[in-house]
Amino acid sequence: MTRRFDDLADAVLAGTPASAEDALDVLRADDDELLPLVAAAARLRRRHFGNTVKVNYLVNLKSGLCPEDCHYCSQRLGSQADILKYTWLKPDEAIEQAAAGLRGGATRICMVSSGRGPTDRDVDRVAGMVGALKQEHPDVEVCACLGLLKDGQAQRLREAGVDAYNHNINTAESHHDDIVTSHTYADRVDTVTKAKDAGLSPCSGLIAGLGESDEQLVEALFALRDLGSDSIPVNFLMPFDGTPLEGTWELTPVRCLRILTMARFVCPDKEIRIAGGREMHLRSLQGLALQVANSLFLGDYLTSEGQAAEADLEMIRDHGFVVLGAEAGSVPTDTGGTHDPAKRRRGAGTDVPANA
Repeated sequence: MTRRFDDLADAVLAGTPASAEDALDVLRADDDELLPLVAAAARLRRRHFGNTVKVNYLVNLKSGLCPEDCHYCSQRLGSQADILKYTWLKPDEAIEQAAAGLRGGATRICMVSSGRGPTDRDVDRVAGMVGALKQEHPDVEVCACLGLLKDGQAQRLREAGVDAYNHNINTAESHHDDIVTSHTYADRVDTVTKAKDAGLSPCSGLIAGLGESDEQLVEALFALRDLGSDSIPVNFLMPFDGTPLEGTWELTPVRCLRILTMARFVCPDKEIRIAGGREMHLRSLQGLALQVANSLFLGDYLTSEGQAAEADLEMIRDHGFVVLGAEAGSVPTDTGGTHDPAKRRRGAGTDVPANA
């Protein structure tokens, strides 16, 4: 029965795109088919990306204070979420944060700002930061994420050395108006198109767990394929207290793994990035998810903390992968024998409660 996923992988490898029906089949696979499903998708991942994992690092240039009403966002207008709020970082602060990510193994820095979209002055500000960053780190990739773009702004960013532009569609067009009303789905597509037309690599993804149906998840992924998104961040809703989606909990680790696997079948040669919410929702399946995804964010996100960067790098290594672009010897390949086991000081033989 599970041979069908190997057959699907064979067809995709031979050049036949996955259909919407195939995608739904993947998303609805039985639990006892999960490992064969992942193994089939892993063949596509290995074909296009080998055993590498691209490490990305977020720098939140401006946090909170956003006039948009995206229901999922802790930075939205009227949000009561207890998050950091600050206006633009100074250039040296931004570069210091970016350098920390590069030291941790990142090869792409994602420079992000809250808000509907940048003014021309904001674009110039970011352009200056990018120029200074690339002067110190010539090989770094820079992805900007500043909101909805106006005419000419994508070209200005490209001229400044920005390599990619992120603007997620977030959900299917048929579901968009249920999660945000202050801008349209067409507005988002227009910005991705502007970035692509200016020569920036389009980075656009989605958020799972927003109340969408299986069919709408498939719709969103096929829209991303049609848009030509080079990298696809797959986020999992973090339902911040103080937002309209507070308390929403629709995802399980296995569901998240199926969504990532579906993305690999639909977009076999694209960067599939495990993004926000992976620690909360994938949990112990994060390492297994790297068998189908080939990219992740290191460390923290925009307004939430991620797991320790050292734990991310250890997870990559423990699952047999290597950080893309890492110099030989820059990340230890084996730490066996360097850790003294934690001595038991609880449970039997002590007055401390057992670990149970």
